[in-house]
Amino acid sequence: MAAVKFGKHLKELRILLCQTSKSSQGVRDFIEQQYVPLKRNNPKFPVLIRECSDIEPKLYARYEYGVERCVPLSNMKSEEILGKVKELVSHK
Repeated sequence: MAAVKFGKHLKELRILLCQTSKSSQGVRDFIEQQYVPLKRNNPKFPVLIRECSDIEPKLYARYEYGVERCVPLSNMKSEEILGKVKELVSHK
């Protein structure tokens, strides 16, 4: 995984997923494969993981001044989700 360093403009990442649905499989893989390196590069940054039955997986990014962006993650692979994280990190 390429090192992803979060800037000060980004305040929080939230990952919502279903524990069992097929559409959330890539998100579960992403958490298993990418979460530890992400936290290693950003140890004090809040990355929240929320599980709920039968929901569409989504990624939320909260920025300064309460601005939020949301990206649906249904049926994406782990690498695609990492790309979405990088997009949200670079968004100002």
